[in-house]
Amino acid sequence: MEKNYYQATRRVEFAAPALDQDIETDVAIIGGGLSGISAALHLAEGGYQPVLLEAEEVGWGASGRNGGQALPGFAASLHKLARLVGPEASKRLWDMSVEAVETLYARIQRHGIPCDPHRGYLHAAIKPRHVRELQAEQEELARLGAPVGRLLRGEELRARLASPRYLAALEDRLAGHIHPLNYTLGLARAAQGAGARIFQHSRVTRVERGDKVTLHLGPRRVRAKFLIIAGGAYLGGLEKRLAGYIMPVGTYIMATEPRADVPGLIPGNEAVADLNFVLDYFRRSADDRLLFGGRVSYSTLPPPNLPEAMRRRAIAVFPQIEDCRVEYAWGGFVDITRNRAPHFGRLAPNILFFQGFSGHGVALTGLAGKLAAEVVAGQTERFDIFARIPHTRFPGGRLLRTPVLLLATTWYRLRDLL
Repeated sequence: MEKNYYQATRRVEFAAPALDQDIETDVAIIGGGLSGISAALHLAEGGYQPVLLEAEEVGWGASGRNGGQALPGFAASLHKLARLVGPEASKRLWDMSVEAVETLYARIQRHGIPCDPHRGYLHAAIKPRHVRELQAEQEELARLGAPVGRLLRGEELRARLASPRYLAALEDRLAGHIHPLNYTLGLARAAQGAGARIFQHSRVTRVERGDKVTLHLGPRRVRAKFLIIAGGAYLGGLEKRLAGYIMPVGTYIMATEPRADVPGLIPGNEAVADLNFVLDYFRRSADDRLLFGGRVSYSTLPPPNLPEAMRRRAIAVFPQIEDCRVEYAWGGFVDITRNRAPHFGRLAPNILFFQGFSGHGVALTGLAGKLAAEVVAGQTERFDIFARIPHTRFPGGRLLRTPVLLLATTWYRLRDLL
């Protein structure tokens, strides 16, 4: 595995054994990322005895290596969601996405998780088309009754974002950023403390459906009344009925050495992302490094010479750090859907799944776990609003899916240049 800044700055100790016994339980959860851990915590707090099974280690996947940006909303625009499910349901989806962010910060405070939480976000425009999109976003937020940030330009923008690249930036007062691995581990400790049983290095190899679900892990079995599948891009081929609805897309991040000039790049310590299809996203770390993410790989192979490739992207945004040194560079998979909307649903009355967070998972995963716990308790309405969002598989089947997606995204890459 690549050198990962989050692993190097881990501040939360967490331990969980491998499964070494057969278990019968209320709810089984596959996946030790934020969505699965959140489900385990909410269920345990509700009086259930969930069993969570993680094939590697808690936080090993996307939850422990992402950009750390906690956002309301979705990768799919609210206009698109309104077309998919109607304006009333899209408004409720927006409200729940805000709840997701508020829940995240409340959990950090309640459990004392040392994950460097900060509020503040800038949506940055590179070209006039982006500025128009930000103006439309302001109008949409006002319609939703959400806080509407100012559109920063000129000297006011330069004072907040010391880059010559951007024409404007929209303030987002709801969003922010965290250390995602420490947050995931802190949430897992809270779930354990509430009574959830968590097992690491415990890979599920087969799911047997029935009135009770039986999970096979080598010689061991876990039987449960409910199953929650929360593997995301790392689920593999475990559940064929979910195959093809998400595409694991590689995305990459680098961390510079600590630098005295990094605080001056983003004086307000906001997280920042541009509006390109293949976007750049970046922020300051708590120890004054620049964490800079971007690029994508649809082949699952990282770019050659990843540290230098990411360094060049960062310098294109901040020429003043041309002499920066990269100390960490790493990547992971984002689980994108065709329409970029989250994919929640049921494979059976007692089998739930959620996937397809499409880059908006830091906060939204916590809501997914909360909604799954509601379904287990018999309250299905809020989960069902997400389940109404229509989804289709990526075309091409298993062998052709990646080349077909590469062709489909070439137009968007070219559009980024216009």
